[in-house]
Amino acid sequence: MSMKRLIPIVAISLVIAMVATAGAFTPPKKPMKDMNPRVIVKTNLGSFTIELFRKEAPVTVANFLHYVDKKFYDGTIFHRVIPGFVIQGGGLTPDLMKKVTDESIKNEAGNGLKNLKGTLSMARTMNINSATSQFFINLRDNAGLDHRDNTTKGYGYAVFGKVVDGWNVIEKIASVKTTNKNGRQNVPVKPIIIESMRRVMPAKSMGKK
Repeated sequence: MSMKRLIPIVAISLVIAMVATAGAFTPPKKPMKDMNPRVIVKTNLGSFTIELFRKEAPVTVANFLHYVDKKFYDGTIFHRVIPGFVIQGGGLTPDLMKKVTDESIKNEAGNGLKNLKGTLSMARTMNINSATSQFFINLRDNAGLDHRDNTTKGYGYAVFGKVVDGWNVIEKIASVKTTNKNGRQNVPVKPIIIESMRRVMPAKSMGKK
């Protein structure tokens, strides 16, 4: 075979190889550290999934996942249900006894995230940095819970996640009958039990919402 006929054949082969290589290219996966963790919450009224904002609330998310991983939340209840406002849980047993928690954490309410409908925030006492394990889910946009300033009254409540699946379960929880019990108000008549909380595959980071 002459060189003149060989050169076009070689050129065509190179083009085919380049096309095949381009088609086989797979972009690198996003590093795990840049992914938002997700947790599925199984209750006796159904399951829902929450996504956690690791970048905006690193201390709060790490604290929450610590409790999740050691199965602290298993068997706790949603002990406070106020329709049109919030549902709160993560620290009491069905007999309304407080579980022993770890040390309280820094309040990250100043992270720019708002207490919008569907978001997850840390519950606390009047002490700004008193949050431990308890959290609440906003049933509406609650601007009054947002960070306004660094005073005790205006510091607000730290948003660290949101419900991304199973909102129908949240609505079901929000509609249960409540009563006053053991000195507490807005307690569900029939306990709403968190049967388990487990991590699931993380989602691509959604950034601020």
